[in-house]
Amino acid sequence: MIVLGIDTSCDETAAAVLSDGRSILSNIVASQLIHAEFGGVVPEYASRAHIRTIQPVVEKALAGAGIGYDGLEGIAVTSRPGLVGCLLVGVSFAKALAYSLDIPVVGVDHIEGHVFAVRLAEPDIPLPTICLVVSGGHTELILVEDWGRYRTLGRTRDDASGEAFDKVGKLLGLSYPGGPIIEKLAADGNPAAIDFPRAMMKRGNLDFSFSGVKTAVRYRVDDLETKLKGDELADFLASFQEAVIDALVTKTMWAADAHDVPSVCLGGGVAANGPLRARFEEEAARLGLVAVVPPKDLCTDNGAVIAAVGDSLFSRGVRDDASLTVSASREAARARR
Repeated sequence: MIVLGIDTSCDETAAAVLSDGRSILSNIVASQLIHAEFGGVVPEYASRAHIRTIQPVVEKALAGAGIGYDGLEGIAVTSRPGLVGCLLVGVSFAKALAYSLDIPVVGVDHIEGHVFAVRLAEPDIPLPTICLVVSGGHTELILVEDWGRYRTLGRTRDDASGEAFDKVGKLLGLSYPGGPIIEKLAADGNPAAIDFPRAMMKRGNLDFSFSGVKTAVRYRVDDLETKLKGDELADFLASFQEAVIDALVTKTMWAADAHDVPSVCLGGGVAANGPLRARFEEEAARLGLVAVVPPKDLCTDNGAVIAAVGDSLFSRGVRDDASLTVSASREAARARR
């Protein structure tokens, strides 16, 4: 089946074409650079940018796949969770296009898309598996019993891990988004220079909290007499980054042990972080677990993973109609299974 996947959940307009649920024929992402000026995503600007770019991005994806609109057999689109105005652009476009082509459309959970990045990267990963999904808006530990059958074991109780990176970057006057610049500046730093707090680290508790480390950073910054720079800045950021990674990886391995799974996997935009990827694979190897860390272009928001979920839903007979709408949260969305 040839499926077009569309994602407009936040500040990137993405479209991809997938064949037979596994073969990526094209994967196009248009990023919105304007938000760096404001230190965060401005929803109204993001929505308007999606309106301007969605058709060109979709047509570029079709051209990259070597097909026209008439070559599509189904459309999958992110319908939850995300910024409502942004989601509406993608869902409205997808429904109109599906109607005009007389092909099925299905709404997709963005978080499930991050899980399916693992399936695209390694179709034969042994199940069940523990998937750590980390992004700017979400941090969750998910038990994947089978593709389409999940159980959330833990989630953040305040800031998501990616949000913590962005907020710490802003506190230090760094560019937005915070994750990539913090990783770059921390590369030569000493991660043990400052013992930043790790919250909720009692074994058995699989929830996360990153507001404490963010507050610790703020207090230290407020006490500074001069702006951090050079080696001091590198050590500061490396220590912050280590505190976040330590909590993420430790709890993933706790979950793997508690549920006796043969594998662990990683997804979401923060999964593009090099030190996190390395630590994740090292700890998994130490415990004798198979670790799957998708390529970075499948970790960040993209249409390929949405198409992959859509193909799976279509194969099980799931379809949506003109009543398909959007939801800012997962809990408010209609249950499919």
